[in-house]
Amino acid sequence: MKRDFLSLTDFTRSELEEVLDLTARLKRDLKNGTRLPLLGGKSLAMIFEKPSLRTRVTFEVGMSQLGGYAVYLTPKDIQLGQRESVADIARNLERWVDLIMARTFAHTTLVDLAGHARVPVINGLSDLLHPCQVLTDCFTLVEKRGRLDGLRVAFIGDANNVANSWMNAAVVFGFEFILACPHGYEPHGPTYDRARAAGAKVTVTHDAAAAAAGADVLYADVWTSMGQEDEAEQRRRDFSAYQINGTLLRRANRDAVVMHCLPAHRGEEITGEVIDGPQSIVFDQAENRLHTQKAIMAWLMKVLSA
Repeated sequence: MKRDFLSLTDFTRSELEEVLDLTARLKRDLKNGTRLPLLGGKSLAMIFEKPSLRTRVTFEVGMSQLGGYAVYLTPKDIQLGQRESVADIARNLERWVDLIMARTFAHTTLVDLAGHARVPVINGLSDLLHPCQVLTDCFTLVEKRGRLDGLRVAFIGDANNVANSWMNAAVVFGFEFILACPHGYEPHGPTYDRARAAGAKVTVTHDAAAAAAGADVLYADVWTSMGQEDEAEQRRRDFSAYQINGTLLRRANRDAVVMHCLPAHRGEEITGEVIDGPQSIVFDQAENRLHTQKAIMAWLMKVLSA
C-alpha cells in the first residue's frame, strides 16, 4: 500500500524516527563520499505553483544523488485544475513517474493529487502545511541539541503553514510549542484544536517576550507569504513587535538556537545581527533539507538499504 507525505500527523513517531535515522545516515554517507543509489532508475515529477530556491534544488539534487532523476514542471506546464483536472494530471503522472512532489497554494490540491495517483505524493508546501521543512527542522534540532523531548520551541510571527506543521510535530514528538502572534493572526483553528485534543503542549500568546522567555528555540518566518503581497504594508505594521532581535534573544535560554525556514526579510521578522550570529542554525536547516527529503523519498519507496 502506497503512503503519501502530506502531513506529519499521518505518521507515527517511530515511522518519523526511521526517516530521521535514514537522514543522518544519508548525510553521513555523503560527507564520506558515498552516494547510495537507493532510487536508481526512479523518477520524480516536481510540480510548482509557487517558486522556490530550496525546494527545487534540494529535491532535484537529492533525487540525482539517490541515482534517480527529476522533472521540473512550472505552472505554465500544468496549470493545475485549469488546463485539465488535478485527477487527470495524477492519472497521467502515475504512469510515467515513481514519485510526485507538489508545491501548491491550496492544500486540497495535494489531497486530490494523492487521492488519484497510485504513486506517493509529497507535500513540498501548501498554504496549510509545510511538513518537509518542519521535519528537517526537527532533524536539525536532534543534530544540534541531541533531542526533541523537553525542548521549548517559540515561534514568533505569523501562524502560517510552517507554524501549523510545528503544531503537528508537537503532537508526534512531545516538545513544547508556543506561538506568539498579533491579534487577528491566530493559527488555523482545526489544526490547533486537533493538537490540543491530542495532548500536545501547544499554546498561543500575543506577547513575544513572554513566548521567548526560557525558550530553547526561537523560530522566525516572513511576515508576508506568497499570495499575500497586497497585505504587506498592513502586516509590517501589525507584526512590528514580533521581530527576533538581540533583545528578544536575550530572553531565551543562554544556549538557545535561532531558526528560520528562509527566505528571510532581514530587518523585518529577524535582524541581520541574529541570523548571522553564533546562535543561528538557519543555514544548517537549509543544508538539511537535502538530506531529509532524500530520506523521505527513500522511505516512501520502501528502500531503506542499498
